[in-house]
Formats: sequence, C-alpha cells, structure tokens
Amino acid sequence: MRAILITGASSGIGAAAARLLASADTAIALHARKNKAGAEKVAAEARAAGAGTAILEGDLAIAGTATRLVEQAVAAFGKLDVVVSNAGFADRRPVGELDRAAWDQSLAAITSASFELAATAKPWLVKAGAAGRFIGVSSFVAHAFARGIMTFPASAAAKAGLEALARAFAVELAAAGATVNCVAPGFIEKDAAAHAAVPRERMAEVSRSIPMARYGKPAEVAAVIAFLCSPAASYITGQTIHVNGGLTL
Repeated sequence: MRAILITGASSGIGAAAARLLASADTAIALHARKNKAGAEKVAAEARAAGAGTAILEGDLAIAGTATRLVEQAVAAFGKLDVVVSNAGFADRRPVGELDRAAWDQSLAAITSASFELAATAKPWLVKAGAAGRFIGVSSFVAHAFARGIMTFPASAAAKAGLEALARAFAVELAAAGATVNCVAPGFIEKDAAAHAAVPRERMAEVSRSIPMARYGKPAEVAAVIAFLCSPAASYITGQTIHVNGGLTL
C-alpha cells in the first residue's frame, strides 16, 4: 500500500490529484481547511476506485497544523510515502496596499506550511526510499511578470520560497532515492463553488495572454503530479515543471 497526504484536497488540483492517484493499492489522507463536504465527496470517489481514505482538517497558516496532518496520516496508515503540498490561496493586492499581516499570512500558509510538512514527513520519506515523493504545487505567479500579466506579490514570494525549499529538500532526500519536485500551474479553471482570485468574467480576457488561448484544467495539472509520483519519474528531482499553456515562454 502506498500512503499519500494531499493538502487542499477538497476541490481543484488537489481533488483532481486524489482522483487520479486513487487505486486499490493506495491510501489517501485528504486535507481540507473549511470545505469538509468537498473532501468527503472526493474521499467517496477515491474509495470507489479502491483506495483507503482519511479526512484531515486544519488551517495551514497556523503553526503546527502541517505537523499534525503528517502525524495523523501516519497514525491512520502506519506510513507515509507521498506528500503533495497543494493548499494555498492567491492574494492580488499590490505592494502598497498589501499590509504586513497579509504578507505573513501568505508565507505562513504556503512556504512555512510546506516546510513543516517536509520536516515532519522526512523520516517517512527516507524510509520509503525510491517510492518517496514530495511534490509542491507552486504557481505561474512566481515566474510570469510584465507583458500585461497580473501580479500577486505575496503569493509570488510564497511560491518562490516553496520552490527553493523543494530544491534544497531534494538534495537532502537524494541519497535515500526519494524525490522532491514542484509543479507550477498557470491559470487553471476553478470549481463552480470555489473562490476565484481572478473574476470568472475576465476569463476570456486573461485567456488572450496565454499562447494556448485557454485556461488549463485541474486534471491536466494532476496528470503531471501523478507522473512525478510514479516510478517513471524516479530520476527527476529538484525540478519545477510548468503546466501553463505556454504562459511563461
């Protein structure tokens, strides 16, 4: 059995990754901050595919939450082989409007939470050896600037920190055979009931800035996450793979 923890699994990319990774030989801990109903729906779909499931709750911006999630996943499954650090949010406020508290909130929920996940999961990922995987979900906001593309200063800093953490962590896990990578999505469609940082009525306008002229789908990002979790990706580590329709070309 392969034990997996996915944060932010109630909707979007996290939910799509859970659906794709679910199988008879997996057990998946699905984290939700507030949307427990969404997590329960995803868990039911995972169980239909044969996977074992657990639902975990908590605000990752609060110190200690990520540590607790790892401990709960291990308590539920007896091991932990894969961590997908996906939870986060986008803050569009520019420097000057963004205050220190909001800046700290972005870093706490994304970069610091990912650090806690990595630090607590490290012994288990080392034990998993070549099956060990840590995948951080970054974003185009840490890479795409100017050319009329909207900017997210706090989110960009938090996601860039996640990518740097992943590269350093990759070096630490390499001797064990475990890998650490990031996936950086571009503009991705949101679930109907989910919060959208960019108003949905602007989708057509935003799509014109993307070479492929459309938003991506959560399943397209999840497919890359699933590949990085697979044995086929055993020699890929310390990388950030962009899934953005050419946005950062």
